[in-house]
Amino acid sequence: MSNIVDGDPLVERIGARVRAERDRRRWTLSELAGASGVSRAMINRIERGESNPTAVVLGKLSAAFRLSVATLLDPETPDTGHGDGDRVRRAAGAPQWHDPETGYARRQLSGPGFPAEVAEIDLPAGARVPYPAAAFAFHRQLIWVVEGHLTFHEGETVHELEPGDTVELGRPAPCVFVNATDRACRYVVVLVRGEAP
Repeated sequence: MSNIVDGDPLVERIGARVRAERDRRRWTLSELAGASGVSRAMINRIERGESNPTAVVLGKLSAAFRLSVATLLDPETPDTGHGDGDRVRRAAGAPQWHDPETGYARRQLSGPGFPAEVAEIDLPAGARVPYPAAAFAFHRQLIWVVEGHLTFHEGETVHELEPGDTVELGRPAPCVFVNATDRACRYVVVLVRGEAP
């Protein structure tokens, strides 16, 4: 499946955010490539808004930056302080991103100013999405399965999760989210920045 895009605002925003984070650290493309394991050419295409990164690539970039994936997907929006209306995030306005490789879909439920990041994930039947251990090094996470069945690999440990089940992630380990069934799985990720357990 091609992940070349043409003027997709979310893809352009992701590219701008990756570039801003790289510039903030004064890293060259080569330095980010070395830190993340993502090729210079791919990073360049992402920054130019020419390629929609896969979930695996986003995980590697977030690990290199020591940021959550949600931070790379959600724009830096200041709190305007205009009251209750600013705290309401309508479903239609929530940032949504689709992995061009697996069909994995992520919808950000919490806003940039909220102290925890909350995202809803739709994992299609047969999808498998791995993340490196470094993507979990500076965050505490809880996974809550809402619908379907999730096979969650946390290092050597495998959790089989049904609707209503939750798992709190332990020490940073390579993680793989797997939907080995023939129907969609939906789960919620709650992330709080802080030192890993």
